[in-house]
Amino acid sequence: MHPNIQIIIEADYEAMSRKGAQLFAEAMRAKPNSVFGLPTGSTPEGLYKELVRMHKDEGLDFSAVTTFNLDEYYPIERESEQSYYHYMQKHLFGHVNAGESRINIPNGKAEDASKEAAAYEEAIESAGGIDLQILGIGMNGHIGFNEPADSFGADTRHVPLTEITIASNARFFASADEVPRHAVTMGMRSIMTAKRIILMASGEGKAGILRDSFLGPVTPLVPASVLQLHPNVIVLADKDAAGLL
Repeated sequence: MHPNIQIIIEADYEAMSRKGAQLFAEAMRAKPNSVFGLPTGSTPEGLYKELVRMHKDEGLDFSAVTTFNLDEYYPIERESEQSYYHYMQKHLFGHVNAGESRINIPNGKAEDASKEAAAYEEAIESAGGIDLQILGIGMNGHIGFNEPADSFGADTRHVPLTEITIASNARFFASADEVPRHAVTMGMRSIMTAKRIILMASGEGKAGILRDSFLGPVTPLVPASVLQLHPNVIVLADKDAAGLL
């Protein structure tokens, strides 16, 4: 294990989520105008739930933070229940005092997805870069929509989704046919420029890919493995996911 990678193992998903929220809140309190990179999916739902509780019960203040979501389907309506905009409103932004103008999610209905991706990259740079990036990890090591490939995808870009990703996301749609075939995603270079990264993983199904990502070689065939080269990474996992580390 690289010395720049800190492993935090919690007993279960709930404890992992609470620890993630604690680290997030510490960063916010230390720098109220922090820039955060945010994921979607099932893993961070507990984190967001705890952040909402902290906002309501402890006055955790989101008013000065800026956020950039990792990705969004393309094409998709913002109001669609499957959009990541809708996900973020449901799980976090609809319940805290984050300023609408400071919330950044790729536009799934942009006329030109490549131009949208370039503008998103510029917006991240204009905000001073990401202070803390929260990540989940896919079963094949994908981060955002950066899938296993021959090279590490660099900047925010318009990407086709793999058949595996379409199949795994079909559970959120009426059928696999309704899953958008493309997305706008932050690239691995965009992610790697974050000052600090917390990767969260839960369940024994993630144990193998965590081992491959952090104990195996750095290879674009396991996109998350590039995190071994980042100077400040926390792997926050429950006991089941950390079983092979």
